[in-house]
Parts: sequence; C-alpha cells; structure tokens
Amino acid sequence: MKPAPFTYHDPRTVAEACDLLATHENARVLAGGQSLMPMMNFRVAMPDHLVDLNRVGELSYLRWEGEALCVGAMTRQRDLEFSPDVGRRCPLLREALAHVGHRQTRNRGTFGGSLCHLDPSAELVNVTALLGGTLHAASKRGTRDIAFADFAVGYMTTSLEPHELLAGVTLPLPGDGRGHAFVEFARRHGDFAIVACSALIGFDRGGRIADAAIALSGLAHAPVRPAAIEKSLRGEQPGAAAFKAAAAEAGKLDAMADAYVTTTYRQHLARVLTYRALELASARAGERANG
Repeated sequence: MKPAPFTYHDPRTVAEACDLLATHENARVLAGGQSLMPMMNFRVAMPDHLVDLNRVGELSYLRWEGEALCVGAMTRQRDLEFSPDVGRRCPLLREALAHVGHRQTRNRGTFGGSLCHLDPSAELVNVTALLGGTLHAASKRGTRDIAFADFAVGYMTTSLEPHELLAGVTLPLPGDGRGHAFVEFARRHGDFAIVACSALIGFDRGGRIADAAIALSGLAHAPVRPAAIEKSLRGEQPGAAAFKAAAAEAGKLDAMADAYVTTTYRQHLARVLTYRALELASARAGERANG
C-alpha cells in the first residue's frame, strides 16, 4: 500500500517546526522514519501534515554535562553506537544499540524517534527507563521537562501534546564502579525483543550489593522498573542465591500476551533474563572493583 495523501513540511529550525505543529491539526513529526514510514504505507498512521525534522540541525547533538549524557532527539543511532566517549562512559548504551534493528536502520534511526515511537520492547526506551532519563519537549509555548516515568501513558502513546516535539534527552550516567548488562531474547537478530532486561549493580566496600537497578521490556506498554526487587537486592551478597531469588520475583510480574507469545512465556523469559543480566552486571562490577 501507499500512504494516504498528506502535506509535507520541511522546517529548518525548532521554532519553525513548533509553529507548524501549533497551526496544523493531525500533524506528525518525521525523524528517522524507520517506523513511521511503514506505518504510513500500511495506513496505520494517516497524518494530514508531515513535519520533517531532518534539516533542523539544532536537534542533533551529543554532549556531556557533568555526570549526564545529553542527546539531541535527531541524533542518529549510529553516532551513539560509534562514539568512543559513549563506549567509554556509558557502555550500557552501546551494548543495547547492538540489538537495535540492523546497521542500515541505525544509520537513519534517531534516538528521539525511537523514544517517541515507544515500542514496548524498544532497546533505547529500556535504557532510558533504567537510567531515569529526563525528556525535553518543545513547543510554541516554550519547553518542559518530562521524567521518563511520566512519558509513557499507554501502548505506543506518549505524554507529548499534539503541538509538542521531543527536542532532547538527558541521561544520568551510572556511578563509577557499577556493572552493567543488557540482554534480550528475540525471534531473530534485529527484531524487537520479546523480552529484554537491563541491569546496573554497585558494591559497597564489604563486597555486598549497595544498589541495583533493573528494567524489563516486553511485559507491558512501557519498561517495568521493579522497585521491590531492586530493594531486595541491596545488602545481599552477590551470587546465585540472591540473583535466583530476584529472578523468581521477576517471573511473577504481570505480562501481556499477543498473537505470538503467551503471558506465561513472557514471564519465563523475564525470570531467565533477569538472572542473566544480574549475573553479568555483577561480574563486571567485580572486575571494576578489582581493577
């Protein structure tokens, strides 16, 4: 199929793009287009106006502000994947990017586009949830910050208003000495994960778990941060016993079913992947502690 008729707009500044969104009804923003264009071709999405952000240079940036990584919404996924600084200071992000589509789609796909598409299993959405990212929205009225916990309001539905666009994201960096992991299970490489799990672990001076963070994708419309499981790990000796207990609780989380996978299967994957992620993150934290 081909898209329904629409009017194409090619702004060069954020102000111009915001003006277009404010003055045209049923407008959609075009970033990398790797998800939106197929949806338009199948007429799942039928905007009357398409606002192309690809020439808005101020939305493409990658910079460090203290202990945070600031990413423009139009920053290409490949730029993050091949950034030496990202690989050194936020290896979790690079590890997750290796699972995002294929090289060709990462060449065009953008960080902000993935977040706004908000697929329940999207890898960059998972990492943003784990790191507690803050999203920056822009409109004719000005700018506002949105905590990621408040960003997802439903299945593939964000809290952005129709007149707003995502301008950038701020990701707090994991503290020194924290181990990281990102693991997922998909039908084939490049597909969206059936379930994905990311984790961060840090040790105290006695070698026990001082803090832990977990994000599970694929169970619900947005990544799940199981606060009770994270809390239960603190103070525990890292090892199979603690990780199996945490994984068992992850396997009890509510999970959706679809035409391909049952709820029970997703819960099984949540248990298995949580254990693997915690084990890998712990091993890496130990390496840093001993390094």
